[in-house]
Amino acid sequence: MVHDPDIPVIERVLQGEQHLYAQLVNKHKSYAYSLALRVLESKPDAEEAAQDAFVKAFKYLGGFNREAKFSTWLYRIVFNTAISYKRKQKMKLQSIETVHLGYSQDSLEKNDKKKFIEQAISKLNEADRVAITLFYLQEFSLEEIADITNTPANTVKVRVHRARHRLAEELKGILNEEALSL
Repeated sequence: MVHDPDIPVIERVLQGEQHLYAQLVNKHKSYAYSLALRVLESKPDAEEAAQDAFVKAFKYLGGFNREAKFSTWLYRIVFNTAISYKRKQKMKLQSIETVHLGYSQDSLEKNDKKKFIEQAISKLNEADRVAITLFYLQEFSLEEIADITNTPANTVKVRVHRARHRLAEELKGILNEEALSL
């Protein structure tokens, strides 16, 4: 059995204290938004998809299997909702300036690193962007990513490995271009 600190809150919400659902939203909204943003590449669409996913999760909270982690279940809903939005809206690609990882940065050097990483991530395909984001930025296990994306764990492992190499190649290219422009 998985120890999940969200379970007591979920139990209370299901017993009628629906206002406590806001605690779950506040706890998970940053990750939900980040995941939706990686799929949709648009801040307004990511916000809408994340909100829609929280509404769906609330609606189906009674069906949540308390043997699993709430976050894994929720992020699967977010992922599926974002994919649905992408299919429906046939999103156009946007520039790297609209992508945001959600971290506050204090120094110019960190901002540069962030910019280069975001730029490299944006050049990856959707599946690789999601895998890298969930594994490295959200720190999900391969099994949790498999559950969220409805992909076999071995496939996720290979995808993360290949995506890491693609990301490294993209970063080399970006940094090489940056060095040449100095």
